[in-house]
Amino acid sequence: MTLTDLQRAGILLILALVMTATRVNHFAALPDASWAVFFVAGFYLRGSARWALPLLLTLAVLIDFFVITGQGIDFWSHYCVSAAYWFLLPAYLVLWLGGSMLRRLYGGPGLREFGLLAALLAISVSLSYLVSNGSYYWLSDTWMAGGKLRSFGGWIKNLGDWYLPYLRTSVIYVGVAAALHAGVVLAVRSVLGIAAPGARSLRG
Repeated sequence: MTLTDLQRAGILLILALVMTATRVNHFAALPDASWAVFFVAGFYLRGSARWALPLLLTLAVLIDFFVITGQGIDFWSHYCVSAAYWFLLPAYLVLWLGGSMLRRLYGGPGLREFGLLAALLAISVSLSYLVSNGSYYWLSDTWMAGGKLRSFGGWIKNLGDWYLPYLRTSVIYVGVAAALHAGVVLAVRSVLGIAAPGARSLRG
């Protein structure tokens, strides 16, 4: 199913609202959905990367800016905003590309697509995590506090400490999006099948 410009705009708005609602506190009871948002956006907005991707990236930075300054802290002096902060851009791009690849290979709800989703999400999250975690560990001065020294072993330990929580959160959010997508596609197919027997299946 080819999305109209209005549908694309609506999907972007929904994803923007989800990211805004969850990104305000990365460790709240409702975890940050940003990683899942970029993956899902890559799937639905694959042909609109020139405008949709910059808008989502800008929104992510603006949310961080208002959250940090709202605490009375200068944005540029916050521990999260180091040289590593800007590596979130390629990290989010990896997630977008993972969703875009899934869209290119997508043929409608099915076991094959479920396998593709699982594989591409795992690969995208893993690569994005390597970029974001690695840049933060090696470039942020946070790790130098208390006389700590950076080391390869220390980085590997830190990778292990945070990898599963990030993967789990992304899987949950993308899983919800996938379930909603499948439900809508199957419902549309059912309606079209009743209204027009023999109608061709939608690709979703």
